[in-house]
Amino acid sequence: MEKLGDDEIGLVLSRVFDLNDRKSCALVCKQWLRVEGLTRSSLRVLEPKLLHKFLPRFPNLATFGAGRGITDTDLEFVAQTCPNLRVLNLNLRQTKRVLEEFDALGLDDVGDDGISAVATGCRSLAKVCLRRRRGIGNVGVITLIKSSQNLTALDLTKCEKVTDQALEAIGAATSLQVLNLQGCSLVTDWGLASLATGSSSRTLKKLVLAECDQITDVGVSLLQQMYQLEELNLAECGPKVTDVGGVAIAAIHTLERLDFSWLINISDVTLVAVAQNCCNLVEMDVTGCELITGAGIRAFSNHETLEVLVLASCYNVFGDDVEQTVVECQSLKYVGLDKGLRMWMPTVMQDNIRRFCILAWR
Repeated sequence: MEKLGDDEIGLVLSRVFDLNDRKSCALVCKQWLRVEGLTRSSLRVLEPKLLHKFLPRFPNLATFGAGRGITDTDLEFVAQTCPNLRVLNLNLRQTKRVLEEFDALGLDDVGDDGISAVATGCRSLAKVCLRRRRGIGNVGVITLIKSSQNLTALDLTKCEKVTDQALEAIGAATSLQVLNLQGCSLVTDWGLASLATGSSSRTLKKLVLAECDQITDVGVSLLQQMYQLEELNLAECGPKVTDVGGVAIAAIHTLERLDFSWLINISDVTLVAVAQNCCNLVEMDVTGCELITGAGIRAFSNHETLEVLVLASCYNVFGDDVEQTVVECQSLKYVGLDKGLRMWMPTVMQDNIRRFCILAWR
């Protein structure tokens, strides 16, 4: 039998999707090892200390991921070795205790220099996750935005050095569809103004601002200019977000998912506005919105698209309010209620609600 060429081996490997199977193929001989590396599109690094030894075997990677131990120097090497990256995932998935140890020992070495190097060297980046990378600030984000014209998704969750200056650059992005700023506590209304008035306001479909507790109604009200927005998360954004901002948000007719969890100054006024104006709404979470009563919930009774309604820790909402809403809102598939309400809700009422949708206690 004639020896297979690189093209034939590449064709075979293109049909092998299981990572362990690909590793087995790489053990056949040196040729298979080389071709497997050339055709590998995705890699997650578990041992960054060995990165300089094995990464050159994978020059055509489209997706690169790494957790703890990766450094700015490593990222500079990644940029030089894999210029065709489209997805960069540096999500630091660790427990709170481990993260605190990282901070104490200075183990998280990824910062602006590393991100800037990748952004400059990998111009095709489309999705970037920097979740919990606390060393990353404005310089890295700004360089990333300016260098990555095709960027569609950016996750900056818990990047605590990010400020309004970075949001000014993000606001000028022309292709960004998903932006996660959860826990970026230095973001203020000025940053929201940049997002709402820049090019990104015409492309963003998902915006997460959870735990950005310096924002107020002033900034939130500006978000109504984002006429493509489908998902908005304002959970735990503090007491300065009230019905003024809530009613303004209700003017975004494209909204499908809305999270107002723990906004203690949101009331029935906002819910009525959302129910009347957000005709495409599928999910609504008002956990911990203590001012909400049955009147606000009943506003969704005739809504035609709502499927998920979460009402945990809404102590002024009672069983009959929920029952009427569930019976009359025929699209509803799931209702999440506070577990404290369970003992006060008659079994007959619970069973009736379950006839129409899933009833969950939270």
